[in-house]
This record gives sequence, structure tokens and C-alpha cells, in this order.
Amino acid sequence: MNILVAMPAGEVRDSFIPSDVRAQLEELGTVVWNEDGRNWTEDELAAHIEGVDVCVLGWGCPPVGEKALAHADALRAVLHTGGSVAGYATEAVYDRHIPVLSGNELYARSVAESVVAYALYLLRDIGRYNGELLREGWSQPGWKNEGLLDQTVGLIGFGAVARWTARLLSAFGVKLFINADHVSPEEAASYGARKATIDEIMSGCKIVSVHLACTPQTYHIIDERRLKLLREGAIFINTARGSIVDEAALARELATGRFRAALDVYEAEPLPMDSPLRTLPNALLMPHMGGPTMDRRPFVTRALIEELPRALAGETSYLTITRDMMRRMTR
Repeated sequence: MNILVAMPAGEVRDSFIPSDVRAQLEELGTVVWNEDGRNWTEDELAAHIEGVDVCVLGWGCPPVGEKALAHADALRAVLHTGGSVAGYATEAVYDRHIPVLSGNELYARSVAESVVAYALYLLRDIGRYNGELLREGWSQPGWKNEGLLDQTVGLIGFGAVARWTARLLSAFGVKLFINADHVSPEEAASYGARKATIDEIMSGCKIVSVHLACTPQTYHIIDERRLKLLREGAIFINTARGSIVDEAALARELATGRFRAALDVYEAEPLPMDSPLRTLPNALLMPHMGGPTMDRRPFVTRALIEELPRALAGETSYLTITRDMMRRMTR
């Protein structure tokens, strides 16, 4: 078997393919590595893909499109160490019935963990009380905090991350509501959830977590009107994409002090230094680190290697990304 690793040499590739995983990959056949220290162009990928059975992609790699496929005379699988394959595996790949696998499911579990972590951080007001202890020796009179147990939680969108979030939240006995057109009431019930509109979730839930893909249809879907629906003391979490939320409106509404937010993503990344979000004490800001955590990266590549034989045999893996899934993913 001939395998092409289009991910360029460097720290990112080493984090996904450390020496033990590299050895595991090389046991499968002859591996050609991109040692140029940068992502190839589409023309360069096309020049390397002839005779290749399996192409391994990473963030920033060129798409496997018509240009590459014109030379891909042996291609039998595309593996993407990232999550979303939109922009990497094109419609042409699916037209040729070439299986596409990615780390999406493993990423989702890690990002879901961050949703729970951010919610707990804000509910328990960890930042405030840690600061008080360091500055003043102990908590001050009149302190209060909250927990996640038995809270009302709404998930806007119900892809892989939201599904894992629902599983993790089940341990806390939350009252769960979801908004997703493609989910039936019966499927929602299987997660212990009920379907609700976005407005119902925004106005009725203590914790609101955004899980939509970034598409033209979801741009600023959480706008000023909907942000004004958030109730006093609510917690708003976004680990999806920044453009889903009107960030300027979010900053204005946060400035009222009515609710708190945990933001992992922004409309412009890195977050500009003059962003008003940086001035708000009720905003927990993270630099797009929801997941996967660094320690999970080798797990992603190992899982892709382990599931490859299933894909080559024409079977569906839990890492398989179907055409419909690809179309719903963030580009």
C-alpha cells in the first residue's frame, strides 16, 4: 500500500504523528512524507498523488479536488486528521465513491468536555474566588456560587459536539433542550432532551451553548434580538464559530451585566486587542482551545489508522464522513 502524508513536517505534524504513531503508519506500507516544511499547493499535491492508495491530510492542506483526482489513479481513501472535511474532500471525491475519514468524532468529544468545563467554571465563579483567595486570603462575606446539577441547558445545533455534550450532561441530571431541524423528537428523547426553538432556548435556559456549523445560513443567526432574550444570570457558551454570533451585539449585551459568557471562538481570530470583549469581567475568553486538547492528537491519528482497513473493505467506520455530513460541516 502506498500512503501519502501531505501534512508538512513540523510541530503540528509531530503532535499528530509522534514517533510511535509514525511507526504504526509505516507498518501499513510505503509512506511518502511532505518534508517541505509548508503546505503544498494543489498542483504540488497533484504531482505527488499518482499511485497513492491513501492520502493523509491536515489543517491547511490543499483540497483533493479535480486537479488532484486527475492524477489519483489508485486512490482508495482520504484520511483527514482535522475535524471538518469541508474544503478538503470535495464533491468529486464522493462522486468517485472514495471513503473519507476524519477525526471529527474524537474532536467532538474533546470539545464537549470544554463546554462542560466552561459551564462549571462560570457557575462556580472559579476565577473570582481564586482571585479573592490570592489577593485577600479567603472568600469575602456574602459569597455565592452555583452548580451544573439539575440546571436547564439548551443546545443550538445538534452535530457531533452537541451529541457528546448531551451525553456528558446526562451525568448532571440537567433538563436538556435542543434545536436542530434534522433531529426528530424521538431522537431528541433518546438523549433525554426535548426539541425547542432557538428563541425558546435563548429565553428559557440557564445555560445556552452554540453548536452550529458556519454556513451562509447561520451567519449572525444569534443576533441582538436573540441575545436580548437571555435571562438574568444566564450563561452563554460558544465553541462553534465566531461568525454565528453578532459579536458587536454580544459585547453590548454583556456590558449590561445581565449574563456571563464563555467564548472560545471569534469573528476575527486572533481576537483583536481593541475588542470590547477584552474589557468585560463577565466574559471568559479562550483562544480557540476547546478541542481537541493537545494530548488527544495522537489518539486521532491512531484511530484513523485503525479504522482504515474497515474503510478499504467498503465498510462504514465511526470516523466515516458521508457526503451529507460534509455538506453540513464548517468550511
